[in-house]
Amino acid sequence: MTRHKPSVRPEIIDRIVGESTRKLGKAAAGKAEPFIRAFYAHVPPDDIAGTEVADLLGAALALKTFAGKRTPGRAKIRAYNPRREKDGWRSPHTVIEIVNDDMPFLVDSITAELIRRDINVHLLVHPIFGVRRGKGGALLAIEASGDTGSGGGGGGSAESFMHIEIDEVSGSAVLGGIESALLSVLADVRDAVTDWQAIRGKLDEALGRLDDNVGHIDPKDAEEADAFLRWLDDDHFTFLGYREYEVVGKKTERRMTVVKGSGLGVLKDPETHVFEGIRRLADLPPAVRAFLERKQLLIINKANMRSTVHRAVRMDAVGIKHFDAGGKVARERIFVGLFTSTVYSRSPLRIPILRTKIERTIERAGFQPASHDGKALLHILENFPRDELFQITEQDLLEIGLGILHLQERQRTALFVRKDSFERFISCLVYVPRERHDTTLRRKFAAILEGAFDGPITAFYTQISGDSVLARIHFIVKTTPGKIPPYDTGAIEAELVEASRSWADRLREVLVADRGEDKGLQLLRRYADAFPTVYLEHFSAAHALGDITRIEEARRSGVLALNLYHPEKAPGGQVRFKIYHRNYAVPLSDVLPMLENMGLKVLDEVPYLIEPSGAAKVWVDDFGIERRDGSAISLDAVRRPFEEAFARVWSGEMESDGFNRLVVEAGLPWRKIVILRTLAKYLRQAAIPFSQSYMEETLSGNPKITRLIVELFEKRFEPASAEQSAADRIAARIEKALDRVESLDQDRIIRRFVNLVQAATRTNYYQPGDDGEPKAYLSIKFDSARIDELPLPRPMAEIFVYSPRMEGIHLRGGKVARGGLRWSDRREDFRTEILGLMKAQMVKNAVIVPVGS
Repeated sequence: MTRHKPSVRPEIIDRIVGESTRKLGKAAAGKAEPFIRAFYAHVPPDDIAGTEVADLLGAALALKTFAGKRTPGRAKIRAYNPRREKDGWRSPHTVIEIVNDDMPFLVDSITAELIRRDINVHLLVHPIFGVRRGKGGALLAIEASGDTGSGGGGGGSAESFMHIEIDEVSGSAVLGGIESALLSVLADVRDAVTDWQAIRGKLDEALGRLDDNVGHIDPKDAEEADAFLRWLDDDHFTFLGYREYEVVGKKTERRMTVVKGSGLGVLKDPETHVFEGIRRLADLPPAVRAFLERKQLLIINKANMRSTVHRAVRMDAVGIKHFDAGGKVARERIFVGLFTSTVYSRSPLRIPILRTKIERTIERAGFQPASHDGKALLHILENFPRDELFQITEQDLLEIGLGILHLQERQRTALFVRKDSFERFISCLVYVPRERHDTTLRRKFAAILEGAFDGPITAFYTQISGDSVLARIHFIVKTTPGKIPPYDTGAIEAELVEASRSWADRLREVLVADRGEDKGLQLLRRYADAFPTVYLEHFSAAHALGDITRIEEARRSGVLALNLYHPEKAPGGQVRFKIYHRNYAVPLSDVLPMLENMGLKVLDEVPYLIEPSGAAKVWVDDFGIERRDGSAISLDAVRRPFEEAFARVWSGEMESDGFNRLVVEAGLPWRKIVILRTLAKYLRQAAIPFSQSYMEETLSGNPKITRLIVELFEKRFEPASAEQSAADRIAARIEKALDRVESLDQDRIIRRFVNLVQAATRTNYYQPGDDGEPKAYLSIKFDSARIDELPLPRPMAEIFVYSPRMEGIHLRGGKVARGGLRWSDRREDFRTEILGLMKAQMVKNAVIVPVGS
């Protein structure tokens, strides 16, 4: 049972009628009441909810007044924006009013044209009235005629009244354009409806002439053509137009001309083209010319023109050829229209022409109908796009059908291409695993096909049926006859395959390539669904390979894993820094100061929660960073020292201060920075008049000299290469470089660092701990007499010890001395305290040991 939208409630109509009495007076309202009630009789309440009663009345009376005069046989239409001050009522939308002889296809043809123009319809009221008109089309009487379309009493004719509300548009040109377009549509509807019986008569005439072609075509084909044409006439085709062509001229001068006066319906105008460019046969591409002249009784194809009647789709065209005594095409009848909806829902095995095409295809494939492959191929052909099935040749159908059959249930992307017989379009069937099909992927496919065939996508149709693992997208690509670019279907398919590959597919590929199939697939099972959507949008599978390595490292060790990298298309000197940590994200308040002390500013931070299957989750914090001056960071030079320095700072093995800028500014690894930090800490204890921050700034601002200071230290103490002459050469290079240091304070600071290195006599820098790693502290022994600007008295020697957890100093007055250990809470100048103790001990213990302390 069909369910209709409920009509306007009687009380609403009563209110409208009451409003008419108030405005028009009792007599005039009485005459208008039947029209008002019929006008709103079948309008759904929701469509007029919220509209003022006065405006509902105004809409009905405006249309009635507009219908006051109309020439029968001609549509009357206007588009306008009602305003209360001008029209006595208002609407928030543009209103279209149409009065026309009642006939089929009016509503759907009008709405199709509005939709084609991307215009939304908000309200459509369409009552049918029995109308009597007098001289000049003046309205004499009007009464409701129900939904039958029959005229009212008194010998009136049925007329269609339409009130349509659309998106508001303004400007006389725009409104006039809408009126002209709808008038053209109504003219086409009138022509199609008026000539419908005559067109069917031409079909009967064509059926009677089929025997004229005996001897030129296969009798079975003629029999099937006869059955098909009779099937069309059995309410399976909406006939909209008809035309005849005759072929005149010889050889290269052969051309198809329209038989004068043969046009009916929408083809009444001889300038309306069914198929573009087929008039002069010699000018057609060879394939098109061969198609038109081959001995095939029927041509079933899509016309160039879109239907303006009933449905706004490309019309179907059925051509019937007639051959001369020599077997050449002499004449052709063309019927255009639309297959009815039952054609698309009915099995093709019940449709003449199609049933034969399918039977022959299965037979040529060599399959037994009852076999598995035979049944599978039949299923494929029965579900083939219906329009394609009408147009495709048996050879193309065989090749494409077998190709689809060979897909079976394999989850892969495949492409099947068919070129239109008139080269107006390329039909592309794309199969893709159904779980991957979405709007984004369809658009990617469309772009690839448009590029390959040098034309726009004019239509697409998607089918996802039953439990099939594949979705099918049917694309129609518009092409220019004779100018279709050469194409390689395999190469286009490869592009589609690449576009359809999921992120997990690419991850599988890189994992197997990098780790081998066994380990790669193990990792794939763990990480295929581990990454959040936002990660997939930002990173490729190749990038994820490196992340997985570090995630596994963080997951197993429980400590940080790190990655300094340069993302694609990053602006300027920006790089990014990832921190991987098991179970929870690292606190931002801990990370920011560490990065800032390395001379960087943090631009943004994006966290990703990675949840490997069957394993602990890992947080990946991705920071956007750049140098404070915005200059580029050389990743090759600083990546390894940066990551190691950050890890050491995080673990507490290295202090977080401005000396860490030397990682980026000078490319120094963490242990070499410890040398400079130790020297600076000692200088502060030795009462240098400069702050630690100024010393940090000086060294980072002179990175080449800073590297030379470290190199000087290494040349003096590295066991394998300690060499005084090499150290002297480095010192000379430093002295020369100091000439370019403009600040006297910075010159003084650098010289104090160089002096300390030259005054050093021993260090534990190269001694590993019991675990083979560098010791957690650095000790340097100095010859105090060689240290510039050292407060008096100067010891014979002193050993300075530094670590992130403590600092200490040992002062000796001589080779044999007496002393002890002392904890100092004077953090900034504990050497001064110890120096005072040394002076006291030298006097106090002089009687015991030669120098006392």
